[in-house]
Amino acid sequence: MRGQMYQVSAIGPSPLISVITPVFNGIRFIEACIHSVAKEACKLDLEHIVIDGRSTDGTAEILSDLACHYAHLRFLSENDLGQSDAMNKGIGLSRGPILGVLNVDDYYEQDALARASSYLLGLPEPSMVIGNCRMWDENSRLLGTNRPSRLTLDDLLRPGNEHLLPINPTQYLYHSSVHQAIGLFPVDEHYVMDLDFFLKAVAAINIQYYPELWGNFRLIPGCKTKQDIDSGSAEARLQRLLQRHRAQNGMCMTHGD
Repeated sequence: MRGQMYQVSAIGPSPLISVITPVFNGIRFIEACIHSVAKEACKLDLEHIVIDGRSTDGTAEILSDLACHYAHLRFLSENDLGQSDAMNKGIGLSRGPILGVLNVDDYYEQDALARASSYLLGLPEPSMVIGNCRMWDENSRLLGTNRPSRLTLDDLLRPGNEHLLPINPTQYLYHSSVHQAIGLFPVDEHYVMDLDFFLKAVAAINIQYYPELWGNFRLIPGCKTKQDIDSGSAEARLQRLLQRHRAQNGMCMTHGD
């Protein structure tokens, strides 16, 4: 079974939206993740591509069962070089002109894909649309809502404005042609690849903010992001990324600016 792409139903016309999910040992959330996208599959033309890094906890077996019930679901299970590599594989396999990334432990709001894609279809390529995202802890307590309404590089890269950055890919969709403009995810980056991608996009393409709730991000023990925060490494990692983008864009900023 592993190392092969599975698709139930014949390949027809290209879908409108391709949602990509990288996963490794995600048995706790994989079914909820698949259902989050499947809720919109009956109304939207979409595909859900899950790239599994050869999980050992039964994730691939669950995916195989779910693929028998959902014609829009395809999955690949094989060794990879990490999350960025998995997302790049998903991008390469995708057929839709609109892309989204859904991490296995996160989920979309109802009709989020329909609403976001309707806005994106009205924009020139390459563009991205971004909405709001809620963050939850392991006890389903709301930690806050991210509203990234200020989307200029000057705002995003200014010291002290880290709260303006989006916190999760569930809050945006973008044209697949964005990757032609800014490239794929660097496979040697395992933590801030989504923020790196977003900052590259802000510098190169059209981005529009809509004050609607589209995504939900779980910050829970055991997840990579939570471990990075708890270890004290996340803040330093973020600051190095921001400093690199400031240098690349000719910005010399300090907290006094």
